[in-house]
Amino acid sequence: MATLAPEKAGRPTDHESFLVHKRFRWLWIALLLSIAAAVGYAYADVKPRPNGGSWYGYTLGTIGVLLILWLSLLGVRKRAMTEGRWSLKAWTSAHVYLGLSLIVIATLHTGFQLGWNVHTLAYALMMLVITSGIYGITVYARLPEKLSNNRGEMSKRQMVESLAAIDRQLDAAAQPLARGASDLVIAALEQDAFRAGVFARLANSYPGCRTRRALRAFAHEGNQDAAEERVVGLLERRAAQLAQIRRQMQLRAQLDIWLYLHIPATVALLGALTAHVVSVFFYW
Repeated sequence: MATLAPEKAGRPTDHESFLVHKRFRWLWIALLLSIAAAVGYAYADVKPRPNGGSWYGYTLGTIGVLLILWLSLLGVRKRAMTEGRWSLKAWTSAHVYLGLSLIVIATLHTGFQLGWNVHTLAYALMMLVITSGIYGITVYARLPEKLSNNRGEMSKRQMVESLAAIDRQLDAAAQPLARGASDLVIAALEQDAFRAGVFARLANSYPGCRTRRALRAFAHEGNQDAAEERVVGLLERRAAQLAQIRRQMQLRAQLDIWLYLHIPATVALLGALTAHVVSVFFYW
């Protein structure tokens, strides 16, 4: 009888995070690289001390430039899904930890000599890219679970369909109401629930929500007849469904917003880095 072949020894599971890939292989490599750079800086025979213009500064600068160029290729690498030593998971793990090692390498390259020039601009942009990358790692580690918990058993399409079903019931239930009460419901139904700016989504703040305004107005009326009670119940259901959708929009925005900073900052860094290298070789 045929038996299933065992998995290859050492092959990572599909559930292994890129942060712990191969038992933190790239974390250890990045740490060793950082320690080597620090030891070299401490013992380099340069007077008065190593800086960007010394032989050791050029060495660290070359390593830093090569790392930045390689790290910027992750987006290209994502288009080629392969397994093995340079799987996307391995590449991403290396991208994260080697990117963090640049904090040590580039800082030692500067010799702690910063000023108002293109060299410091390149350094500042590099730190911005790294900082935004750290934020990206953080949100990708914790937000997907929150997205799943908020969604529950519903898909995005089902949440939208549920809101549409409530809206149809509200439209019919509002027909017997007086003109003023009916207008409140119609105003709520006409408001685009998905139209919101970036900051509104990130803060999950919708002070102009007409559904909440209608609920407050009905609450101030006091005694309600059967038709109004039905409308209030549907408005509460609508408010709850909107809250779930808006929470999903908030988490999604928090998950995506870092890319709007990380990628443009990377492009700006490559430009500043080019200016930095050109100015060093042609003007120094």
